[in-house]
Amino acid sequence: MHSHDLTPWHHSHVFDTGNAAAERSTRVVMWITLAMMAVEIAAGWFFNSMALLADGFHMSSHAVAIGLSAWAYATARRHAGDPRYAFGTWKIEVLGGFASAVFLLGVVALMLYGSVERLFKPEPIHYPEAMAIAVLGLGVNLVCALILGQAHDHGHHHHGHAHHGHGHGHDHDHPHDHAHDLNLKSAYLHVVADAATSVAAIAALAGGWWLGWAWLDPVMGIVGAVLVAVWAKGLIGDTAKVLLDREMDHPVVDEIREVIAERGAAGETVITDLHVWRVGRASYACALSVVTHDGALTPKAVREWLAVHEEVVHATIEIHVCPLN
Repeated sequence: MHSHDLTPWHHSHVFDTGNAAAERSTRVVMWITLAMMAVEIAAGWFFNSMALLADGFHMSSHAVAIGLSAWAYATARRHAGDPRYAFGTWKIEVLGGFASAVFLLGVVALMLYGSVERLFKPEPIHYPEAMAIAVLGLGVNLVCALILGQAHDHGHHHHGHAHHGHGHGHDHDHPHDHAHDLNLKSAYLHVVADAATSVAAIAALAGGWWLGWAWLDPVMGIVGAVLVAVWAKGLIGDTAKVLLDREMDHPVVDEIREVIAERGAAGETVITDLHVWRVGRASYACALSVVTHDGALTPKAVREWLAVHEEVVHATIEIHVCPLN
């Protein structure tokens, strides 16, 4: 014989539907980036500097990507109460982070193309004007990074928490999960990438201006592009892992197995099938089947065993009873 149970699902009791501070900060950074983009393009046009024009259009790509992150927050919040989203709207934010990371790879391609072209076809650079705008751009990027960093700290304060006091000898603190906002991380990476290119540009302009090393500008552009590509690749991996539910190597999986083995030892209860997936920044759902000799075991009892792990917010449980002969 067997029994199964599906816990009632309520959107309101599980998910953070977006870090409000992150949404506000991302929107502010988007407008700051757009303003700086306009300054660089105008300055490039006025000073007849292709370097400034290129950097301005490069910044426009970051503005679009950061705007995408802001849109993801707003969309997730707007549809938070829609019951058609079976496990809430948090993954909209993750999808925004993934799309932004892919966009960042497009920026890398443009940076490489422009740098290689400039390496083989050098053009005169207006060093004083370009240096001034590059320094201004770096200052703007540092301000934007500070704004997003404060949003991350705000989110960590509200979402990060350790699980203590359950008395079962398990360590439930997974700090690498708490407040791990991949959408905010994508916006932050775009700002940091822009700051890195500004630093590289300043170093290259200084070398070209004072030492006559005109080749340094495109070389630093290539180095910056490689660095940004590494960041983008890491973010794509992080977001794809969540979007594809690749979570069976997470510590919570072993913890579920441990608690079933420990609490079900008397009835020789064993897991025959287990699936765990993430439904929030630090929230997981699971579907599990167990075989037991305990005829009195119920899905409610198994759910109480799992309650020791607060990150498991939803469980579908199937019990197969095999009576002893």
